[in-house]
Amino acid sequence: MDNILEVTGLRIHFDTEEGVTEAVKDFSFKAERGETLAIVGESGSGKSVCALSVTGLLKSSGAVKKGGSVYFNGEEVDYDDEKSLRRLRGGKIAYIFQEPMASLNPLHKIGDQITERIRVSGREKPAASRAKALELLRLCGVKNAESRLNDYPHVFSGGERQRIMIAMALASGPELLIADEPTTALDVTVQAQILDLLEELKRKFGMTVLLITHDMGVVRRYAARAVVARDGRIIESGSVEDIFERPRDEYTRMLTTGYLAEPPKVRRTGEAALEAIDISVVYKGKKSLFGSPRLEKRAVKNVSFTLEKGSSLGVAGESGSGKTSLIKALLGLAEHEGEVILKGVSFSSLKGEKERLERRHIQAVFQDPYGSLNPRMTAEMIISEGLRAFGMKDRKETAEAVDRALMETGLRPDMKNRYPHEFSGGQRQRLAIARAVIMRPDVIILDEPTSSLDRQTKIQITALLNGLREKNGISYIIVTHDLSLISSACDEVIIMKDGAVVERGPSVRIINSPEAEYTKELVKAAYII
Repeated sequence: MDNILEVTGLRIHFDTEEGVTEAVKDFSFKAERGETLAIVGESGSGKSVCALSVTGLLKSSGAVKKGGSVYFNGEEVDYDDEKSLRRLRGGKIAYIFQEPMASLNPLHKIGDQITERIRVSGREKPAASRAKALELLRLCGVKNAESRLNDYPHVFSGGERQRIMIAMALASGPELLIADEPTTALDVTVQAQILDLLEELKRKFGMTVLLITHDMGVVRRYAARAVVARDGRIIESGSVEDIFERPRDEYTRMLTTGYLAEPPKVRRTGEAALEAIDISVVYKGKKSLFGSPRLEKRAVKNVSFTLEKGSSLGVAGESGSGKTSLIKALLGLAEHEGEVILKGVSFSSLKGEKERLERRHIQAVFQDPYGSLNPRMTAEMIISEGLRAFGMKDRKETAEAVDRALMETGLRPDMKNRYPHEFSGGQRQRLAIARAVIMRPDVIILDEPTSSLDRQTKIQITALLNGLREKNGISYIIVTHDLSLISSACDEVIIMKDGAVVERGPSVRIINSPEAEYTKELVKAAYII
């Protein structure tokens, strides 16, 4: 077999202030030329550390290679030869990372960033590098590529930025492309487009793709072989068919299970927790210099639904469908037309302090817990902030409420003095849920609550949400592009496109027998295992 990459017995540790942390304890695998090999596993399994260590990218972060070897094209990689490593990085081996905005320079136009990569690789003369950059953008499906060469990264959508990152990776004509969670933050349709593009480019240029992911649906559709990592070790490897149909390890079996959790058994009363009546959200642009009328964008168009007490409603759709604008209207964070009624009381009939007091009964949990948690506040301060804002002054009572909220969400009371950066991704999401639960709300709105989490953590968070709903009778509105989450946590679902509802009904029916063509496309793109 023609192996382009071979990793044998790789061991890597990090020297930290707390001591030595073993990130990779024993990694061995081979990637054949021209194939797509997936490395899958939960956060902390060592898969990304291994991928970055292939070309020595972790040296500056305290990583130390303690054993094993890495061979590229049959030659062992010499980690003491910096000149040789630089030839590999971005040359014969290129990377695409999870968050393109963190990899693109916000101060430079994307055309300049791509041409810089072309010039560094030495494959084009300066005069031809811009034409090459334009060709790569077009090849990667960036619309109006010529006019957008002078745009900065922030004006592009998430999917467009990932296409730009792919163009930069292709600039050096790599033989091996390492894609580390390249679509995690994207909705299912854009995710499918990006992965289809990678597959097309792989065939066109004869590349090998090393796909790092925790999405088993992606693995099943795009990879030929997979290796499963856990706790710094490879525990299983084989063809994708074997991994899914004949898994040898219990952990692999858990990863390949389609549903995240069993939906909770909640007694339906028919009583409405929240009603949305003809909700519309219109964004108005600025007037031009000559006073021409402002352009208007109708982000949400006359959406109505009833959320039953103790039930869970999923809201699904691709980026730009109006999901986020809808929940902003429900939370009072965006100007809107129509009525929002909570437990029979219309917010439009309330003003000032009365409205503020009523809104405590509807809470929110956001997609990125790290971005929504104040890094300068301890867990106790974060969780109790709402109570203090609504007048609770008794310190003992507040402390007891915080402890209860921590335990309800699977955290320990002794964690309350930690800061957000001291928690894992799953723990931070539990912390965000605790902040909402402590208010004893009737409704919690969750915006992509599991999109950035690995599968095992998703299962834990889904089970937590279902347990809280069953125990406390909380009603949920879950905005997500993850249809497995909808299957496991939502009784009903509405599908949105261009601000309007195109289909609604029980989640099981919508996923198994969608009627609208748009819904069929979403389900097909979601790779439900």
